[in-house]
Amino acid sequence: MTTSVDPLAAFIEAACVPLVRGHASGTLEAADAILAAHPAVATRDIHAAAILGDDTAVRRFLERDPGSATTMGGPRGWDALTHLCFSRYLRLDRTRADGFVRAARALLDAGASANTGFYELNHQPKPEFESVLYGAAGVAHQAELTHLLLARGADPNADEVVYHAPETRDTAVLKLLVETGQLTPDSLALMLIRKHDWHDYEGVKFLLEHGADPNRKRHRGFRAIHHAIARDNAIEIIVLLLDHGADPTLAEHGMSAVAIAARRGRGDLLALFERRGVRIALEGVDRLIAACATNDGVTVRAIARREPTLVDQVRAQSGELLAQFAGVGNTDGVRQLLDLGVDVRVVYRAGDGYFDVAKDSMALHVAAWRAQHGTVRLLVERGAPVDVPDGQGRTPLALAIRACVDSYWADRRSPESVAMLLEAGAAAHGVAFPSGYAEVDALLRRYGRDARP
Repeated sequence: MTTSVDPLAAFIEAACVPLVRGHASGTLEAADAILAAHPAVATRDIHAAAILGDDTAVRRFLERDPGSATTMGGPRGWDALTHLCFSRYLRLDRTRADGFVRAARALLDAGASANTGFYELNHQPKPEFESVLYGAAGVAHQAELTHLLLARGADPNADEVVYHAPETRDTAVLKLLVETGQLTPDSLALMLIRKHDWHDYEGVKFLLEHGADPNRKRHRGFRAIHHAIARDNAIEIIVLLLDHGADPTLAEHGMSAVAIAARRGRGDLLALFERRGVRIALEGVDRLIAACATNDGVTVRAIARREPTLVDQVRAQSGELLAQFAGVGNTDGVRQLLDLGVDVRVVYRAGDGYFDVAKDSMALHVAAWRAQHGTVRLLVERGAPVDVPDGQGRTPLALAIRACVDSYWADRRSPESVAMLLEAGAAAHGVAFPSGYAEVDALLRRYGRDARP
């Protein structure tokens, strides 16, 4: 016995945000295929019409039954406005934008709530409420729809709205939320922290100029300057924070921003703090780490001679330190660590999910992936093995090739590290690389290798 699948239910599942992975993921391919095979689905009920941003059809359903504005339907049991705001078409098909806004206005005029939504049951241990404003502002980043919902009373402080709305370099939605004047100090602080995740200078500047407190201690997570440094934000963003009163000496989780800068290998920030008159009061092994970060060889050697136990402490955490110094491209700092006896082959056991650094990576993997070409050269010269895979099976060469076309650090994209690794004998056989990157292809062929699977 076969069970038939309702095309409408299948369409709604395919056309709305996925519930088992990131809401801002997926394509329209499956939904479009269902529509092509079953075109009548588009106008079967108000939920399908809302998902497609078909304001004419939505108004027609409302004229027949005004109560349909709040009727739950579809396989997820959502109302029409929730379907509309969490539609993949809203996020991916900008040609429908005006229709979505008109359809949403019609639903709101007929009694739909601007604070409706659904509970994400996969979010544990406590289900998370996903408001329609989150769909508009945090998933689709659709400014016009966000403006409409805010005008109709949507709560801009909803957790998911505040957390996800900053996830773009387009500040239009962010500005709408801030300009309501309703955001709490905690909401502003979280938005500021999220902008550091995006390394967004203009977004950080806007928030600081509109009341975000860089020293606010939230109930969880870092203060803004701690987070900015942990995310390796550019020095210009740290300057912005300092200009707006950020205090790098405040402790967070037992560590000041100064100490975090030292452990990230940010000698540039330590120099900035000193120029700004910030007291660099570091204790114990952090003094030695800071001397390495600032390439102060005299102090490194003096501390090592007087306090050899601190050298032992550096070596005990050398996997993380060497990887972080390599990741920010502090080649001189890496050299200082190696001169202290840190093994160039040491493994960074934990990895770093934010930077897509796999568990069991070496510093060479990190430098290759983050296109820190000078650091790659030093590590190779100091004997880093060029063919050892990281915890995900990726060699430094594979990461260097990927960094040429598929990395955040677009300003550093160059085949320079690829060339160095090939020259050092890296094996390219079986390493996939994006087709059409002529310089990489030419390098591989020059060395008599073909990286295509």
